[in-house]
Amino acid sequence: MAQVNEITRGCFVRYKGELLQVLEYEHRTPGNLRAFYQVKFRNVRNGRLAEERFRPSDEIEIVRVERREQQFLYRDGTLFYFMDINTYEQNPVDEVVVGDAVKYLKDGMVVFVHYDGDEAVMVELPPNVDLEVTYTEPGIQGDTATRTLKPATLETGLEVRVPLFINIGDVVRIDTRTGEYVSRAK
Repeated sequence: MAQVNEITRGCFVRYKGELLQVLEYEHRTPGNLRAFYQVKFRNVRNGRLAEERFRPSDEIEIVRVERREQQFLYRDGTLFYFMDINTYEQNPVDEVVVGDAVKYLKDGMVVFVHYDGDEAVMVELPPNVDLEVTYTEPGIQGDTATRTLKPATLETGLEVRVPLFINIGDVVRIDTRTGEYVSRAK
């Protein structure tokens, strides 16, 4: 057990029997009241967000989560199979754990999978991924001056808004944190 002031943004804790990741962490001292810590969590199992208020003397369990580099192989129903880069061991990960990362995963992609013991708890994507455009309205030649966007469907089924000059078959770079178009891939 550790005191609340020892947690940091991004660390994993076990609180009320649930594995949570710390998203935001703030120490507050309002007026003449006692100081407290306001902590925003994301439940690793179901993705729900929660906020809790702690006194400085409160204790919480910090969990060591192992981060392994793995390659995405394939999907079989609700299971996603990843291969450990070092040991070549294949590990199935449930669709609930993969979460929103499913929109960006393509065969052969290298990601980080976080494990609590032998159980996968989270899939961490690279900041940007390159995906091919499978459908969009025809592009307009020379229209690069304005920031007008049109919808496009990518190879993973993800729909994003791209500039007018992007055509079917172009490879675009997408920010995995926001889901927005960044640039054309080179």
